[in-house]
Amino acid sequence: MHKIRKSFMAAAVLVGSCIAPVAALNSFGQEITDAEGNVVSDNAAKPQSKGGGFYEIVFGSGLVGTILWFTLFGDGALAIYFSIDSAILIKPERLMPKKLIDNVQAAMAEGDVVKAMQTCEQNPSAMSSIVMAAFQHIEEGFEAIQEAVTAASDLEQEKIQQRLNWISVCGNLGPSLGLLGTVQGMILTFQALASGGAGDASALANSIGQALWTTAGGLIVSIPSITVFYSLRNKANRLILRMTAVTMELLNGLRNVSVDDGAAEEAQA
Repeated sequence: MHKIRKSFMAAAVLVGSCIAPVAALNSFGQEITDAEGNVVSDNAAKPQSKGGGFYEIVFGSGLVGTILWFTLFGDGALAIYFSIDSAILIKPERLMPKKLIDNVQAAMAEGDVVKAMQTCEQNPSAMSSIVMAAFQHIEEGFEAIQEAVTAASDLEQEKIQQRLNWISVCGNLGPSLGLLGTVQGMILTFQALASGGAGDASALANSIGQALWTTAGGLIVSIPSITVFYSLRNKANRLILRMTAVTMELLNGLRNVSVDDGAAEEAQA
């Protein structure tokens, strides 16, 4: 309950910090005066004109801006795809099926290493790969088995990390694409100023707003992607450690078990 309360408080602070600047900007107007101090224009009380919404933001930023927006959409779609794919992969029932553990444990209790190896071959998974790596060094002693388990665990961890890295790539691309869109928009704005477009303040503000929207879009893609990446990475690391510990528990009986060479070669064939 205490953690939930702290989470709500943090969310309230975050929302407040985002809304307060927007409210402040909307509450202050701008008066334009001449050389004698007389008010020529006052936009403080004028209602903001409504543009074309998000459609205008995407398609009103020029060809380059539109391409950047569609690139951002693609980046976000890929981030969602890789997040779902990794979330499905990194589950205990996928990486270390209970059926596999129970069958290997039963076979090891009977002292039947060949049966345990056959069980691993029939149930392919990260856990079965680690156990099979241990069985392949069964004749070299228990220390060699431990080293094989560690190496196989590192290999499985690297395989999972390679899948997760795509989420990180999408998360890192988001702000870069957004910043590129902002720079492109600011370039167009300054070009308009240089060509004598300073009189149309609303058009300039609209151009700057469109430029900043790309940065916001990049952050919207990046923040969830990075959060999902670290969450799934930590979950994968915990499962790898758990698989290593369970494997060593299953193989403790190999300290006193000897395997016939012919049977072992037949099981591996």
